[in-house]
Amino acid sequence: MDMISLDEKSEIKDQLSSVSDPFTVIVPCYNELQALPDAIVELERILVVFGPHELIVIDDGSTDGTSAALQSLQEHHPEITILKHETNQGYGASLKTGVRHANYDYIVITDADGTYPNDRIGDLLAFMKDYDMVVGSRTGENVEYSTLRKIPKYFLKHYASWIAGRNIPDLNSGLRVFKRSLAEKFLSVLPDGFSFTTTITMAHLTNKYSVYYEPINYSRRIGKSKIQPIRDTLRFLQLIIRLGVYFAPLKVFGPFAAVQVIAFMISVTYDVFILQNITDKTIMLLMFSMNTTFFALLADMIDKRSQN
Repeated sequence: MDMISLDEKSEIKDQLSSVSDPFTVIVPCYNELQALPDAIVELERILVVFGPHELIVIDDGSTDGTSAALQSLQEHHPEITILKHETNQGYGASLKTGVRHANYDYIVITDADGTYPNDRIGDLLAFMKDYDMVVGSRTGENVEYSTLRKIPKYFLKHYASWIAGRNIPDLNSGLRVFKRSLAEKFLSVLPDGFSFTTTITMAHLTNKYSVYYEPINYSRRIGKSKIQPIRDTLRFLQLIIRLGVYFAPLKVFGPFAAVQVIAFMISVTYDVFILQNITDKTIMLLMFSMNTTFFALLADMIDKRSQN
């Protein structure tokens, strides 16, 4: 494998002259034998140029020989920290394990499947002096991922943008930098699955922390994709509900309450001027609209209090 040339190192150092804070890089791994150990070795070679750091690799209960490959890797590269889950706990659980073991406040997350341009990590770190989180947005010139993933991503991105009240170019990019101090604040609500990145994005945006999106390229993964259409569709629907209820309850329940209030007004008008009698239907609509309105206001109040 080729080393980074001296010219390339000099150029990168010039670009990152303002980046001096140490950082932690967390890489979750689950059945990534086809990409290991080359991907981790290459990542470490890149990170050395960027300055003081630690590299933490999480083996999330792999069953394909990944564990043995990582153990062998650590023998030759003791500077790399390898943590292991005895059973598969999920992408988010791996990242949370890494966050708990991190020694530095700047946390970088990336994947071991070769999809993200890890040579751009330095660029993302450089922006952290002005922002609370920097996301590698997969909106660069060369972006490749399956059509199967584009439809739900399109819907989820616009839905999340509506909740957050700002445009979100890439909701769940797995290459990003954030502060451990903020991640620990949201750790109890961050999920163990793949929606970790989506949730931490919404947690930052809805709590008014600054997020910057830097366009990056995105390649096809090394090895077999872990997408399961039926399971992931159900998780997608669960995520839609969860994001709305947790981060913007008034926006989600408000329209339902408004529709019920309008239906009540129409019904009571019809009863009074046409039937000249209040019907059970009108009473039920009144009760539903009141319950939904009070529930939405209560949920919004709890959300606001939890932010303080």
